[in-house]
Amino acid sequence: MLSSPARHETDRTDVIVVGAGVAGLAAARRLADAGVSASVLEAAPYIGGRMATDRVDGFRLDRTAQLLTSYPELRRTPGLDGLDGLDLRPLSQGVLVHLGGRSQRYAEARTARGPLTAARVLASAARSPLGGALDQARASALLNRLAAMPADRLLARTELPTADALAARGLPSRTVDGFLRPLLTALLSDPELTTSSRCADLALRTFARGRLCIPAGGASAVPELLAAALPPGTVRTGVRAVSASTTSVETAEHGQLPCRAVVVATGARTAAGLLPGLRLPRFHPVTVLHHTADAAPLAEPVLVLDADRRGPVSYTAVISEADPSRTPPGRVLITSVVLGAAAREPLHTLDKAARAQLGELYGTQADGWQLLAAHHDPEAVPAMRAPHDLRRPVRVVGGLYVCGDHRDTSTVQGALVSGRRAADAALRDFGLGAAGAPAELRAAAA
Repeated sequence: MLSSPARHETDRTDVIVVGAGVAGLAAARRLADAGVSASVLEAAPYIGGRMATDRVDGFRLDRTAQLLTSYPELRRTPGLDGLDGLDLRPLSQGVLVHLGGRSQRYAEARTARGPLTAARVLASAARSPLGGALDQARASALLNRLAAMPADRLLARTELPTADALAARGLPSRTVDGFLRPLLTALLSDPELTTSSRCADLALRTFARGRLCIPAGGASAVPELLAAALPPGTVRTGVRAVSASTTSVETAEHGQLPCRAVVVATGARTAAGLLPGLRLPRFHPVTVLHHTADAAPLAEPVLVLDADRRGPVSYTAVISEADPSRTPPGRVLITSVVLGAAAREPLHTLDKAARAQLGELYGTQADGWQLLAAHHDPEAVPAMRAPHDLRRPVRVVGGLYVCGDHRDTSTVQGALVSGRRAADAALRDFGLGAAGAPAELRAAAA
């Protein structure tokens, strides 16, 4: 625990983690569970990084509006308690796709034994933009194969840009353009589908196996749970690291803070500044628009996709229908996400075009909606263009490590996995192995 800008050997923490996003917090928890003293330094006045939630007039507004599923790493990450500690609100009415002036719902069905996966529901959809029964069966078979495929087999498949891979799989263009392309655009934040096909297959596999969800209370619920599971005083906000080495972190506010190892858990650009030579990826920009209206334009929790690309919005949802805790009582929250070149448009231009499109998607007039907030992040999602290494090195040298969604996949799952990998690398260098052992560490660190 770091309670003051200590400079003496006896006051040193074992590991300083730079960055209080989910990767850094997951790494700190992994280290703490092994008996390693960890201090987390965050330059911002809040934790969570891109998973921050702003509070505006009683509304809880996510900055990046990331979609979650029941990722495996969420279930195994200490502090989230196997998902029991994380209240995930499903978009239980599934996906609503607009194509050619028509709408088609892909909803989760239920059987006596429990939920029916999205992959299987596709096969029973009537009047689908996927086309006839044969086309629907092909799309359903694709998702079912991915759902059942072990990850190692999936990652051994030929790697192409996602758009090329979809074209090469023999699926009708109506199936690709009417369902897979808009869905993958939302899951990958990549409207041009330049992402590695292996990453896209992983995203589809996760979608086919589970549900699309949002955390109750906002995206910040995930980092807040992780931080709450750490020893008191572990996380310090408002402390900006300006350089990092194997034995110390230089900060703008408190000078040099000594330690035995450093984990850089920031965004890719900041990490590249702290670790010269680290490759900087390209990024997908994202703008999130939050509107409120007098009444819900769609009174159900469903993700709305625009396969026609009639405007700048890639996907939208009446978030308050899935999670009423994000709004004051009786209020409505519509969250819409703009991707690609459109995300860089000036706000007044973007909001006007978005309102026209949202009015068509929801079948209502959106001119009178109030814009609560807009958040633009030009580097919201690290690009995963083919060829993409899904397990980029996290060990720079002994005592210096790096993690974040730019080291794995550009998802919450990837960030959590990278944090665990970085912590495990540090534990191995401490001579403890990946699992760690508190008694052994105390003896080694004494």
